[in-house]
Amino acid sequence: MSRARESLKTARRIVIKVGTSTLAHAESGKLNLYRIEHLIREIADLHNAGKEIIFVSSGAIAAGMNKLGIKIKPQTIPENQALAAIGQGVLMHIYEKFFAEYGQTIGQILLTKENASDEHALENSRNSLQAILNMGAIPVVNENDAVAVDEIKIGDNDNLSAIVAAMINAEVLIILSDIDGLYNGNPKTDKSARLIDEVSEINSEIEKIAGGAGTKLGTGGMFTKIQAAKLATSNGVTMLIVNGSTNGNLRRALNGENVGTIFSIKN
Repeated sequence: MSRARESLKTARRIVIKVGTSTLAHAESGKLNLYRIEHLIREIADLHNAGKEIIFVSSGAIAAGMNKLGIKIKPQTIPENQALAAIGQGVLMHIYEKFFAEYGQTIGQILLTKENASDEHALENSRNSLQAILNMGAIPVVNENDAVAVDEIKIGDNDNLSAIVAAMINAEVLIILSDIDGLYNGNPKTDKSARLIDEVSEINSEIEKIAGGAGTKLGTGGMFTKIQAAKLATSNGVTMLIVNGSTNGNLRRALNGENVGTIFSIKN
């Protein structure tokens, strides 16, 4: 077991980010209630074990589309803002129900890029998150898509989760994905692609593997996860990419087991 993975055993403050691909069925686009319930049960149990959990969730627009029976994502900002407003309510209703069943209280925080770029807003956001944690509750964080526009959007919830992890001085950020971690090629098209266990430095080679400019090796959504890893590790936060479709992966990762890809911080 590497030193980076060994340190996960004692981590107390953890940010867990879940993407739409984990929350929804790939075929229908409808919410995967089985997966959501198992994920929330695992988070609730980690909280019972004394961990401080901050839950960053995607899926508001997808939930809104599902609610209204829309199959194709609209192209205009107002339409997507409206879907996010509808979907946030749907998601929070589901989260509230499942977390309550396992004895947990949650509090919603909606952020935009302004909250991270303005010092006063940043401090207010940090204080709000800290107060929810102090009350023994679990913050549920999402980008405020209902009011954000291109000029102020953080852009994706991978980077948002890294910003939140740095903001709240988390020890670990776990990004749950639909893939086991970072591979040295695209496992969907290259059978010889190998999972990378640990990344100690995010260099140009890693960025190219993840889908940087001038390469066709990247897997869907992986480049933003590498951006998040750079931001997280530069702020002293260890980051992992873990498959969110497998029950028990969160606990296995935090027990130091060889799950996913870990991005270690430099000492």
